[in-house]
Amino acid sequence: MTTNAEARLAEMGIKFPEAPAAVGDYIPVVQFGDMVITSGQLPMLDGAMTATGKIGADLTVKEGAAAARVAALNCVAQIRSCVGSIDKVTRIVRVEGFVNSADGFHSQPQVLNGASNLLAEIFGEAGRHTRIAVGVNELPLNAAVEVVVWAQM
Repeated sequence: MTTNAEARLAEMGIKFPEAPAAVGDYIPVVQFGDMVITSGQLPMLDGAMTATGKIGADLTVKEGAAAARVAALNCVAQIRSCVGSIDKVTRIVRVEGFVNSADGFHSQPQVLNGASNLLAEIFGEAGRHTRIAVGVNELPLNAAVEVVVWAQM
């Protein structure tokens, strides 16, 4: 089974970003069998961070959700770089989201909805997934969010 995800992205007016290079000693995406897993992706576009700081102090939930959307799009770009086309995705299995959270901030799920909603928009029912939304004290490069996606081909 294949999706029409590439066409759906074009209809949405979303241009694929370049799959971001690793910022450390790791690989950004790996395939094993019919599964593809991304490394944690940050909200970066054209080599620049789009959202830094703590959600609930420096940024609003809405701004955090927008950052999660960008990070999820980077995950999709990583998947595409690995398998050639996101039309090969049969299911988004899992999303792992980490939110750079201010003390007392408890709306991590609403922030991660930015990533989840994008994946559902791109992949339709196949984009619905299991998920964790975790609040953390710090993230690499002071990113607002970090997102990991597990996809089945």
